[in-house]
Amino acid sequence: MPVRRTSMHGQWSSRMAFVLAATGSAVGLGNIWKFPYITGENGGGAFVLVYLICIAVIGIPIMMAEVMLGRRGRQSPINTMRALIADERAHGAWRLLGWAGVAAGFLIMSYYSVIAGEALAYVFRTAGGMFDGATADGVRSIFAAFTSDAEALLAWHTIFTALTMVVVARGVRGGLEMATKIMMPALFVILLLLVGYALDLGKFDQAVTFLFWPDFSKISANGILIAMGHAFFTLSLGMGAIMVYGSYMRQDTSIAKTSILISLADTTVALLAGLAIFPIVFTNGLEPAAGPGLIFQTLPLAFGHMPGGSFFGTLFFILLVFAAWSSAISLIEPAVAWLVENRGLSRVDATVRVGSLTWLLGLATVFSATGVTVGDIAHKIAGSVGLSTFAFNGRFFQMTAFGLIDYLTANIMLPLGGLFIAIFAGWVMAKRSVQDEMDVGNRFAFGLWYIVIRFVTPFAVIVVFLDAIGVVPWLRALIQR
Repeated sequence: MPVRRTSMHGQWSSRMAFVLAATGSAVGLGNIWKFPYITGENGGGAFVLVYLICIAVIGIPIMMAEVMLGRRGRQSPINTMRALIADERAHGAWRLLGWAGVAAGFLIMSYYSVIAGEALAYVFRTAGGMFDGATADGVRSIFAAFTSDAEALLAWHTIFTALTMVVVARGVRGGLEMATKIMMPALFVILLLLVGYALDLGKFDQAVTFLFWPDFSKISANGILIAMGHAFFTLSLGMGAIMVYGSYMRQDTSIAKTSILISLADTTVALLAGLAIFPIVFTNGLEPAAGPGLIFQTLPLAFGHMPGGSFFGTLFFILLVFAAWSSAISLIEPAVAWLVENRGLSRVDATVRVGSLTWLLGLATVFSATGVTVGDIAHKIAGSVGLSTFAFNGRFFQMTAFGLIDYLTANIMLPLGGLFIAIFAGWVMAKRSVQDEMDVGNRFAFGLWYIVIRFVTPFAVIVVFLDAIGVVPWLRALIQR
């Protein structure tokens, strides 16, 4: 007898509402802030091709599995896994999958709101003409002064966190659905306007070549890891967001079709963002491999010297804020849903508690902007307890708190979360249960997905993950001896 549950939080009003909400979760800073700069750092077209393969082979199958688990359980990720464990008589340790997803979303939100706060601040800075005619040194000094001002970062971090909390506190239809119905169409319109603007800059062909002509000499093993990690990051996989959104999904909505549609929309936004940004970069003789500063240091310089630059620059940062906002609400929704289910809190109380905790953890990222590393913090703590001679020189100690959280979530927690989602859906759940919930009429299509989720996806994630932690290079060196 098929298990059919209902969510105490309500459900999306339509298939399109779910598509917009899940696309809003997927489309975020990863598409517009992170994708262009990691593409620039990893050689362009070859990285894009690897990224697209990761989306097709890893991203879409895992998204389908995560949505399926969410709709089957109809609760927060933690309680969904508890319910599915009971249904399938699985080992209780699988509950950790739900906890890990909620934890990953919580950690990502802690720095997400700081970066989104910077984008919000730049809306007003660009609109006010702060970058008009500015030199490269001037733009860098503006950014440096802003990021070294902990009070300013804290203020914008607080404002963005509050905006996110307002939406989540209003519930599934009154908050999440209403916000994404407004923000997602607006985001696409603004992005298309910016691409149209980039078409007239004279370097659009160069941007197309950079993005879509692969030069495999420029892609490394680390670049492949980054591409896979970004596929998880940009699709919001392994962080509980897609699972909890799936729990609000109508039973008559096709999981396969909507997952493919969401992935296509998300990938399209990332590529359009590249087509909007790189013509500006090349037209102004700027460096595409500028790193995280590409958005906040390189582009303001370009906008400051272009006709209509203030207007289009303001549009760009509004686009960035909308993308971040639609994703941020999905990052704290899993934890909010769990508090409502397990602690009997009202949605407003749960949102305030979760939002306040992510805001507090975000202070680590605020102070990371000043250049303080994990090692610096560890030295101070060690010194306070009489261990000042202890050395903190490892790789992670050289990172800032932001860099460490970003690395752990994007490259370790999300891929591992996705791996265990694939294993649970493909090996732990009974095939009949999976087939019943997926409701794929075409047996060949279901069989193909089932083979991919059981064998291809786990193998791809494991290989790249082992390479990330140094096992594959070690084996390669061992074989060559």
